[in-house]
Amino acid sequence: MSNLAKKQCTPCKGGMPSLTKEAAAALLNDLSGWQIIQDHHLSKEFAFENFVTALEFVNSVGAVAEEQGHHPDIYLTWGKARIDIWTHKIDGITESDFILAAKIDNLCLTRTIHE
Repeated sequence: MSNLAKKQCTPCKGGMPSLTKEAAAALLNDLSGWQIIQDHHLSKEFAFENFVTALEFVNSVGAVAEEQGHHPDIYLTWGKARIDIWTHKIDGITESDFILAAKIDNLCLTRTIHE
């Protein structure tokens, strides 16, 4: 479990800046397979053997997101899921986005996922 995954997401009240490119790049090193898209959000695609396992994974992501109070955009199709994470209140990336991504990575450790 990464140090990020041990942390809790903190609610954003707005009015704060996004992480700098350097700070975001440093945090990205603690994740597996995530990309920073246009300095705006984190994104990762997951592949599964069928729809049911993809749906189970998405439901698990939803449970973690609800627990953390930080909700990603989730795209689901047969055998695939994509997760996009950013802090909507500031329309950018915060440490909480990386924390949620790390927690999602931990879900992957218990499933058959092809990243």
